[in-house]
Amino acid sequence: MNYSSRYLEKAVEEIGNLPGIGKKTALRLALHLLKKEKRDVEVLSSSLLELKEKVIYCQSCGNLSDRTTCEICSNPHRDQSLVCVIEDIRDVMAIENTGQYKGIYHVLGGVISPMEGIGPSELNIDQLLNKSREGLVREIIFGLGTTMEGETTTFYLYKKLAGFDIKLSSIARGIAMGDQLEYADELTLARSIAQRVPYESSFHQNQNS
Repeated sequence: MNYSSRYLEKAVEEIGNLPGIGKKTALRLALHLLKKEKRDVEVLSSSLLELKEKVIYCQSCGNLSDRTTCEICSNPHRDQSLVCVIEDIRDVMAIENTGQYKGIYHVLGGVISPMEGIGPSELNIDQLLNKSREGLVREIIFGLGTTMEGETTTFYLYKKLAGFDIKLSSIARGIAMGDQLEYADELTLARSIAQRVPYESSFHQNQNS
């Protein structure tokens, strides 16, 4: 593509590095920003810098937060003994949007994927095991997606946690096989959590299906 300005070309190149943004969309966004007032662009730039510099991970659950402990973990009205294990913060947002879940979360930061070189040591698993050893957890809900990687990760966690005196459950199969939580509608997701089943039952069902 022939650009009339090297500054425009640079902007398009940087915007195009964002996931899901092609060159044409990057050009459209760059031209849109060019038409905006300087103050508006400065506000956008400042918000992105603050995002990078000030957002941290909750020391308790791994969720994104402005403080060392996120608002969910520090909320006295949440059930601290009920933990939903999910892949990333988009799943936290999806479940919170249902307004039905009153426990806390544990964000793994991904799923086991040998093809991508992601093993258990790359995930936030040790902190979950430590909580379980300390007797702080009554029930763990496996809320990972039903992809092959999600199921593999869930089974790995089940084997690690099976020796603890903790109820291990899995969201009900309102979430179809191969689906990610973030794409489920709120009603389906809320029902799947409310109608969760013991993990052993869901595992045997998957083996027989």
